[in-house]
Order: sequence, then C-alpha cells, then structure tokens
Amino acid sequence: MLCISMKPGDYFTVGDSTVVQFDRLHGERVCLMIHAPREVPILRGEVLERHGGQKPSCIQEKPARYVRQLPWNREKKLALQELREALERMDGGPEAQLLREKLDVIFPRPSGDGEAASL
Repeated sequence: MLCISMKPGDYFTVGDSTVVQFDRLHGERVCLMIHAPREVPILRGEVLERHGGQKPSCIQEKPARYVRQLPWNREKKLALQELREALERMDGGPEAQLLREKLDVIFPRPSGDGEAASL
C-alpha cells in the first residue's frame, strides 16, 4: 500500500482522470477533495461495509491513538498552582510577564467552574 504525506494544497492523481487533493486538517479529521468521472463509484468504507461490502484486505488496522496532552493529576495541578504563585511574587519584569503569558497558553486558567475546560 502506498502511503503519502501531504500538506494542504498537495494532490495526487489516480490514473488519467482522478485527482485527490488535500484540502485541510481539522482536529483529527482530514478533508480531501476528489475529482473523478461520475461513473467511478466513491464510497466511504463505513458506507461500503454497512451495505454488505467487504473491507479491502489491504486496509491496515487503526494504530493506537497517540494522546497529545499531558496526563493530568493532583500533583500536576498543585505544581501549576505553585508556579503561578511564584510568578506572582516575582517582580513585574518582562521575563515574568512572558512566563505568565506562555503558562496561560499551555494551561488556560479555569473558566469559573473550578476546572479549566481543557484539563
């Protein structure tokens, strides 16, 4: 099976009359644009299987999901709180302000309910 790495705007062709273009990546979903003759059937795998079709033998099983977030626990929550408190005790210099801003980007402050939405 051919595996192609692409950036938005990249495309590849299948035969002489089919073009597949990478449009964008949205979260964990990729959006593709496909230009093919009307007589060429294009079906999502789930639709094919729902209607009795068999999964092609070349399809690989989905790899274990890679989690891109830090596992969150009480110790990390306390460490974050201590870092913020230490920053508040620092002078108002540009380095301290930069650290505060970057810390808020990585770990947004709680939104009123006691927990940040992303934590």
